[in-house]
Amino acid sequence: MRVVFMGTPSFSVPSLRHLAAAHEVALVLTRPDAVRSRGKKLEPSPVKTAALELGLPVVEAKRMTPEVLEALRAAKADVFCVAAYGCILPDEVLTMAPLGCVNVHASLLPRWRGAAPIQRSILAGDECTGVSIMRIGHGVDTGAYCAQASCTVAGKTADELTCELGELGGKLLTDTLPAIADGSATWIEQDESLVTHAPKIEKAELMLDPAATVVDNARRILASSDAAPARCVVCGKALRVLAAAPAGGVTAPAAGRFAKTGKRVLLGCADGALELVSVKPDGKRAMDASAWAAGLREADGLWEKLS
Repeated sequence: MRVVFMGTPSFSVPSLRHLAAAHEVALVLTRPDAVRSRGKKLEPSPVKTAALELGLPVVEAKRMTPEVLEALRAAKADVFCVAAYGCILPDEVLTMAPLGCVNVHASLLPRWRGAAPIQRSILAGDECTGVSIMRIGHGVDTGAYCAQASCTVAGKTADELTCELGELGGKLLTDTLPAIADGSATWIEQDESLVTHAPKIEKAELMLDPAATVVDNARRILASSDAAPARCVVCGKALRVLAAAPAGGVTAPAAGRFAKTGKRVLLGCADGALELVSVKPDGKRAMDASAWAAGLREADGLWEKLS
């Protein structure tokens, strides 16, 4: 099958690799090089990097210009496959390929339509999530789906879950394309009564809060990323919390207090203690929480939500 692939972040890369192994990828469309890290240098998208490694032609575009549309027509693809491309596709693109546009979405639709389904599933405490192979329509993730695959959520970071779902989605996409091509795929319209939305994560949502429960704060840490880190202030010092876990077998500090107990660093929350495992103080490297706490003069004190 002749395929055009559209995608940008790391989640998209397994779909591209699976397609390239099973089909003829005529063209890869991705977002342009951008500043993607603290180095302030322009960097290619993960999809562009993978496509060049695979020797595939790449077009960079953040919107559908006449030149991009011409490149898509010239590819003469049977189907357009999309995985987190990051650009609205006009009707002309949706209907250009004979088999249309199919999308790999990182949730079990109709749950978690929108930009941040992986983080939202973690924050909500979902037992499982997954991927859906769906048609692209005019609404945000409103199209019918023809295949789904699931995995567990508990204890996984957003990065870990992104990697797992990316691989799951890539395999499901290539496994499903033959049924889409021969018309045997069964398309299921989404039940609007079961829809939940996954808007982009705002930084303020992941700030740790002494008034929140241990579980809620732990989920914020799991859902965090470089773009939206889980942060707080301990003993007047701002830091990012990279890893933590509910603390057992200890007397919890009061909510809003921290305590050093041996090599353990505990934050008192609304219903117990959260033990810091790994942190990154502002302006410093990541380190074990015990090593960071060794530099504190105080054995206990206040911790606060970062305003």
